[in-house]
Amino acid sequence: MTLFDPGDTSSDAPPPGDALPAGPTRRVRLVVAYDGSGFRGFAAQPGVVTVAGTLTDAISRVVGHDVALVCAGRTDAGVHAWGQVVTFDVAADAASGDGLARLVGSVNKMCAPSVVVRHADAVDTSFDARFSAIGRRYRYSVLNTPVPDPFRAHLVWHVAEPLDLRAMRLACDPLIGEHDFSSFCRAAHRPDGTPASLVRRVFDATWVDDGDGTLQFRIHASAFCHQMVRAVVGTLVDVGRGRLRAGDIMGILAARDRHRAGQLAPPHGLCLWEVRYP
Repeated sequence: MTLFDPGDTSSDAPPPGDALPAGPTRRVRLVVAYDGSGFRGFAAQPGVVTVAGTLTDAISRVVGHDVALVCAGRTDAGVHAWGQVVTFDVAADAASGDGLARLVGSVNKMCAPSVVVRHADAVDTSFDARFSAIGRRYRYSVLNTPVPDPFRAHLVWHVAEPLDLRAMRLACDPLIGEHDFSSFCRAAHRPDGTPASLVRRVFDATWVDDGDGTLQFRIHASAFCHQMVRAVVGTLVDVGRGRLRAGDIMGILAARDRHRAGQLAPPHGLCLWEVRYP
């Protein structure tokens, strides 16, 4: 896996610059894909390799000044993305057509294949990658075969025992709609220390049989709380194993108790697939 090392001076990109220069600025939006296997999550952290840290260093080298990334949703260590969205402000000329093409080419040269910019455009300064989003889609892949696949081990959760796909699909129905997902999320607090709401609206949730033993859970919601998808998947897999019944999901939701739901599915099967905007 190739990770961009900010200390590597062999790149032909300029070194990181100073703060955003005076003069007109533009906001740039990137759609980014990454393999989360080699990262300690998305959010920048001192002393460890993260997606945001890698992207920030690379972009700053290209545009010649420091940038501050805002993302649609911070992913945990080991979680992947196909459609992560980030925004940052740059000097106006860097957001021109030629400037964006150079930005995409240079960042991909430094960061690929672990991190790849799939698309770039200039947006209004009122656009916020996180707060402008109206929906997010995640996918979680389970390999349900007797023998694991070493070539996909970092992308799927291998479950050897047979799973009842029909029961797992039935168990998705209670998730749809607006609910308090406390049973499936880590407790969250606002900056002042008061509990944050864990109410979320799920538009769709289903399991798809991709063939060759690959089962993919797809969920679309307004937003997600921390570890929500992994907790839901772990619980639904317990339904598939026969440890829970499909009808138990409604009671687990109503309990608002994390101890009532199943195990956390491993992070490496999860992928942030798409972020939707008006």
